[in-house]
Amino acid sequence: QVQLVESGGGLVQPGGSLRLSCAVSGIIFPFYDVAWYLQAPGKQRDLVARIIVGGRTIYADSVKGRFTISRNNAENTVYLQMDNLKPEDTAVYYCNALRPGSSSTSLTWGQGTQVTVSS
Repeated sequence: QVQLVESGGGLVQPGGSLRLSCAVSGIIFPFYDVAWYLQAPGKQRDLVARIIVGGRTIYADSVKGRFTISRNNAENTVYLQMDNLKPEDTAVYYCNALRPGSSSTSLTWGQGTQVTVSS
């Protein structure tokens, strides 16, 4: 069964940190790029970070230097370490898998995990 399960969100003060996790099942995980997306209320879902099959990483300009994406192919899991969080990072965060070279996601979206940055 193909499934995406995101976790690790929560309420954090500005400047704080969170580590998101996403467990992926139902695909041959090492053969896919994986990525994190965010969706703020009333806005479209946007790419935050992507890690390709070979390990190279790509980040949205808004999170460069603050967020780090990583993957564990043995555990079919992708992580997003979020440091120096800002109120504008508040959103629901989702993960998904993509075929290498494609910009289209391959799997049905999961529930996401809510990140709220507020004092």
